Amino acid sequence: MILHELLSYEFLRVVWWLLLGVLLIGFALTDGFDMGVGALIPFVGKTDVERRVAINTVGPVWEGNQVWFILGGGAIFAAWPPLYAVSFSGFYLAMFVVLAAFIVRPVAFKYRSKRDDPRWRSAWDWALFASGAIPALLFGVAVGNVIQGVPFHFTDDLHTIYEGAWYIKFIGLLDPFSILAGVVSLSMLVMHGGAWLTLKTEGPVQTRARAIGSVAALVAVGAYALAGVWLAFGIEGYRIVGDYVTGGPSNPLHFEVERTASWLSAYSDRPWIVIAPVLGILGGLLTFLGLRAGREVSTLLFSKLAILGVISSVGLTMFPFIMPSSSDPRSSLTVWNASSSHLTLFIMLVVTVIFMPLILAYTTWVYRVLWGKVTEAEVTENSHSVY
Repeated sequence: MILHELLSYEFLRVVWWLLLGVLLIGFALTDGFDMGVGALIPFVGKTDVERRVAINTVGPVWEGNQVWFILGGGAIFAAWPPLYAVSFSGFYLAMFVVLAAFIVRPVAFKYRSKRDDPRWRSAWDWALFASGAIPALLFGVAVGNVIQGVPFHFTDDLHTIYEGAWYIKFIGLLDPFSILAGVVSLSMLVMHGGAWLTLKTEGPVQTRARAIGSVAALVAVGAYALAGVWLAFGIEGYRIVGDYVTGGPSNPLHFEVERTASWLSAYSDRPWIVIAPVLGILGGLLTFLGLRAGREVSTLLFSKLAILGVISSVGLTMFPFIMPSSSDPRSSLTVWNASSSHLTLFIMLVVTVIFMPLILAYTTWVYRVLWGKVTEAEVTENSHSVY
């Protein structure tokens, strides 16, 4: 009986909602400091060697960190097909910009030090800045749009209609609340990059990273708190109307949905989820204090705690919604109406149980092997073999 309940359609849907959150948080915790370091490179390094020090703190690990991004995209595609279809069509131009930034990053890593030309290297440094800052900003903008609701709806035969011309799909994303969410994301990852550089470097690069990272931490906490107030008093929420079957068929038109005064009604229904925003704010403040005090390992852990809290607060506040529709609330995608089949979710879970521990073990081993600081002497002595 217990096994039957654990393998029920309802249970597997919740499990895959949780796993999607784990993958997104894993991406932010790992590739997040890659993007943060990229955004910091022009500012923490005043000389070519200093910039190479910053680059080589992430050079050996950035490719492995992007595994989380690939896994997250694969999980959305396989576990939540309607979410994949709607998000990729509605956010197509924004995702194209993010993809272009991710393509530029490895090219910049590989070619940046191939020529001993200051202008050449400076151009690639700014390319690394853009490939870190732009995705960090746009990920937050996308979350801000999802929270407010995305202008799409389904026809009776489940054909997706997205309102607005093609250019509106990008320009229309940049509303004030979504820009604020983008500021939260960007400052949070710059804070994370600063904490990583504090751990992995010494001297001038470390000093500048602490200074910039501490400012970013305060900006992240302030912007996140402001977004919370805005969410409470200026953004309508969604709720499913009446009784509904959580183990029913996956049909985006399966439930009746209506708008509510605020998303924060979730905190009266599930008071325990307040732990997420508390962790987000507390983690940011502790990161600020850690950076100012010169602590290293604990500061990075506090930064991870802040990211965990901020991202978790979005998912827990919106549950069971994963992409609400602003033009037709009934078309909103939820945990209960947008998943793959019961069999698909079960097979994916078995595969995940087998391979996820291997990925975690390998990642842990890599960071253990690469533990230690990157120094200017090391970069200078190995000039032709490092980034």
